[in-house]
Amino acid sequence: MASLELLYQQLAYLPKQPELFEQALTHRSFSRDHNERLEYLGDAVLDLVIGEALYHHYPTHREGELSRFRAVLVNGQYLAEKAKQLQLNGFIRLGSGERKAGGSDRESILAGAFEALLGALYLDASYERTKAIILHLFAEDLLAIAKTAQRKDGKTQLQELLQSAKHDLPDYQLVKTSGQDHQQTFTIRCEVANLALSATATGSSKKIAEQNAAESMLRLLEQRKIS
Repeated sequence: MASLELLYQQLAYLPKQPELFEQALTHRSFSRDHNERLEYLGDAVLDLVIGEALYHHYPTHREGELSRFRAVLVNGQYLAEKAKQLQLNGFIRLGSGERKAGGSDRESILAGAFEALLGALYLDASYERTKAIILHLFAEDLLAIAKTAQRKDGKTQLQELLQSAKHDLPDYQLVKTSGQDHQQTFTIRCEVANLALSATATGSSKKIAEQNAAESMLRLLEQRKIS
């Protein structure tokens, strides 16, 4: 593992308990003293900080919109990119098999290490210091998220929202096809199993019908205040 001094410089923070940060960057394939508990803690801190920041940044946006914004900012792909910006792939300790398999560039490992790093910061510093570092790392993202989220289609928004809240992923089923071959209408049902919710919509193609069903599900989740 490369020296952590560069990482500390990027965070503008010198830890009191450097062993916490070493643990945060230790994958389970390397040691029993791995980072999964710190990942759990960092995930909770990140959700709170980003949620509060969005609340203040976007005072006129509804709860459902804020939930979708947060889902984009805390999904695995986004956090993996943050990890790469901090060059965590050069610091993570992996077992030899995992490293040979390209684990240092795997999205789930990078995102987990990033969250674990936040957990270590929280324990070593304070909530307020950790919050300040997170807000610095996400400063541009928080300002741009409204436009970024609008560019995402309904299916993507729904998947990211459900993933961030640890719900089942949506399942799309073709209910029926009607009309002539040259002018068919497709009816698609979108279901979220663990929430026992479904939404149905139509479209001139399966793809359009699925997008419409996803958008209907997003509205349903917002109405029921599920996030």
